[in-house]
Amino acid sequence: MTDILILTHTDHCSPGYLLEVLEARGLDYRVLRVDRGELEGVDLDRPKAVAIMGGAMSVNDPLPWLAPEIAALKHFIQRDIALMGHCLGGQLLAKALGAQVQSMAYQEVGWQRQQLTEQAQGNPWLAHLPAEFELFEWHGDTFDLPEGAQHLWRNNWCQNQAFAWGDKVLAVQAHPEMTTQLVDLWLTEAGHLLDPRQPSQQSIAVMREQLPARIAALNQVAAGFYRHWLDLAFA
Repeated sequence: MTDILILTHTDHCSPGYLLEVLEARGLDYRVLRVDRGELEGVDLDRPKAVAIMGGAMSVNDPLPWLAPEIAALKHFIQRDIALMGHCLGGQLLAKALGAQVQSMAYQEVGWQRQQLTEQAQGNPWLAHLPAEFELFEWHGDTFDLPEGAQHLWRNNWCQNQAFAWGDKVLAVQAHPEMTTQLVDLWLTEAGHLLDPRQPSQQSIAVMREQLPARIAALNQVAAGFYRHWLDLAFA
């Protein structure tokens, strides 16, 4: 067991760029598939940093492994360790903190501009960010803000894009972990699910435009999040 735990839920929602950051720093980590029961028996008092990745399911689906994962997240929150949730992972954190998660009337898919909120000023998770920046999105659910949360950014399609809770929790609706390979995989495997009638969804062609440059910029955004996450755990 290592001090860094990464919770995943499907084959296609891998940790992506997060692993590049950890390996560049020579840090040990463990990746678990929660949907396969791999969280069972894990010492929840050991990790110092936990990342929760995405998945196509909803936190409200009747899946047997969701309740144990939410219970584990509540334990991590009580321990006051560094937690970062990506899309489904962010929604799981919201649920663990007592907030509601519900379906939107549409899906938000593609490269979307984000705007920092007034509450975001001075938050250390965001020290590397300008007032507007771009993230990759693919979600149809959204979370309410938990009691005591700090609303961090919004965009035209989803008001509650991210929140911080306390000093050590960051939950985001987007996918800062994306790499070129992950974008290619998602567009290949799930591109047929896109609905061109929804203006909140970009086309495959638009999502592929200037992909290397967009991924490089996204990596810089993600690197700032991951740097602070690790600093909280090991400073």
